[in-house]
Amino acid sequence: MIEAMPIVSASTGLHETLALLTSQLHPDANHKEDLVFLKDVFSEKSLSYLMKIHDKLKQYEKHSPTPVLHSATCLAEDLAEELQNGSLEDDERELLLLLSTPHLKAVLSAHDTVAQKNFDPVLPPLPEDLDDDLEEESVKIVRLVKNKEPLGATIRRDEVTGAVIVARIMRGGAADRSGLVHVGDELREVNGNLITHKRPDEISQILSQSQGSITLKIIPAVVEEDKLKESRVYLRALFDYTPYEDKATPCQEAGLPFKRGDILQVVSQEDATWWQAKRVGDCNLRAALIPSTQFQERRLRYRIKMGSFPTPASSKALSYDRAEREDCDSEGALNGKDIAGLRRSFRLRKDRQDSGEPKTPDGNHTEFEIYEEVTQYLPRPGERPRLIVLIGSLGARITELKQKVIAENPRCYGLAVPHTTRARKCNEREGVEYHFITKATFEADIQNGKFIEYGEYKDNLYGTSLESIHRILDQNKVCLVDVQPEALKTLRTAEFKPYVVFVKPRIYDSQRKPLGSSSSLSSGITEDDLQEMKQSAERVDECYGPWVDYVLVKEDPVSALAELQVVLERVQMERQWVPVSWVRS
Repeated sequence: MIEAMPIVSASTGLHETLALLTSQLHPDANHKEDLVFLKDVFSEKSLSYLMKIHDKLKQYEKHSPTPVLHSATCLAEDLAEELQNGSLEDDERELLLLLSTPHLKAVLSAHDTVAQKNFDPVLPPLPEDLDDDLEEESVKIVRLVKNKEPLGATIRRDEVTGAVIVARIMRGGAADRSGLVHVGDELREVNGNLITHKRPDEISQILSQSQGSITLKIIPAVVEEDKLKESRVYLRALFDYTPYEDKATPCQEAGLPFKRGDILQVVSQEDATWWQAKRVGDCNLRAALIPSTQFQERRLRYRIKMGSFPTPASSKALSYDRAEREDCDSEGALNGKDIAGLRRSFRLRKDRQDSGEPKTPDGNHTEFEIYEEVTQYLPRPGERPRLIVLIGSLGARITELKQKVIAENPRCYGLAVPHTTRARKCNEREGVEYHFITKATFEADIQNGKFIEYGEYKDNLYGTSLESIHRILDQNKVCLVDVQPEALKTLRTAEFKPYVVFVKPRIYDSQRKPLGSSSSLSSGITEDDLQEMKQSAERVDECYGPWVDYVLVKEDPVSALAELQVVLERVQMERQWVPVSWVRS
């Protein structure tokens, strides 16, 4: 049934018309769902409020009221000043209090803005002496709104024309978000001030100090459409960087500080000298500048040439003996499970060390450790587990830590059975405590590069072979090995994809005592011993820190074991950053 629509006069407001339409919507069999939908839409409170506002604005437009005063704020300030200069009654004191509230001040300010019809931004006029050879449409006025954040752009002066040119746009910054400023644009004015004769550092200071809105007069660059997409290149930083200490950076505020081990996402490599990057895990979405690999190498070489920089850390070697690292006697160490504490004359695989191959473990042909390209990796079902490599500084006692992990979960973790040339004892079994071989065989295996490390103790040879590691991994067990840090050059490959844990004892100052009676540091340790432990940890960190995935500071055996177990579970369950060459090879 169709009802007659009510008569709506020209003076009826939109809100009233909407109410009438809603009352006339009666569902029928053919269009029930449509009419119910319309009724729900028309009944929305938000729509009703919008209609009321519309009606009020139409009334305002029809009557065209004129403001009684264009500057109510000034009147309120004059009145408040007069009240403050005399004695006040209670009602006058209340009025002064009201005039001082920020809410009333904001209302009066809004009143003055409407009264003065000051709604649009005031743009600076074009200069009268504008170059005649510039076409009118080639000049662009850009107004950006920013808070205390940097503008997100750097500038340079063209060596030929002398023009101030936008050198780069930082991804995620205010300039980039606006989409109005591009690399190559010529900057003529900032907030109405001509800047063609100012130095770039002076212009940068003006831009950084400007708050609120910034008005730029720009001559757009003639460039092709930007086809760049955000890069997916991730790098592990292998050095610390502080832009405020770098005099070479084009803009210190635009630099990205980072620490060794931070993961950086490089979003732009257009500039051969300064890349744009973000630090993974930061809530800040803006990209910032980092030195490129080529630039960092070039200036490090220059510093070495000038004698102001030491040789690269990758070429250094630790001078202390492995036998000094473990505090244990021969009977305690000869348990058939490890040879770490027995190496009086420790050696590494000579084939790798003396072959002339690059010393960096990822195979990059560079003597400097700057960045390492990485990706996230988790072994797929059916793949061999990652090798767990423990390295330690003096006093870390990583052998006992490793053995406790395996003893608590022998089904999941395994130990690479070492080889030895000594005679088998009556209670020992071949392939369980040791692989017992002849000295001739052992020496032949050394020549064939089968040992990752080996040593001699009381005329007997001991060594850990690559084959013994493979045996454990092939059983789908996690293999734990503790080795000299130099052995990382052999183990840090795509074949093993090792996760490296650096264990070091907590060292206290001479005036502090170890916390708790369970501390692993014996009360008999002297100040010289503590100093030697500290220096040992510093040497390992300096030379091999870039290759370490986790640093475990050993407070006591119990807490260290619990922490290591959590780390090992995480390696098996969560994706970890590894060199990209390990995955692509």
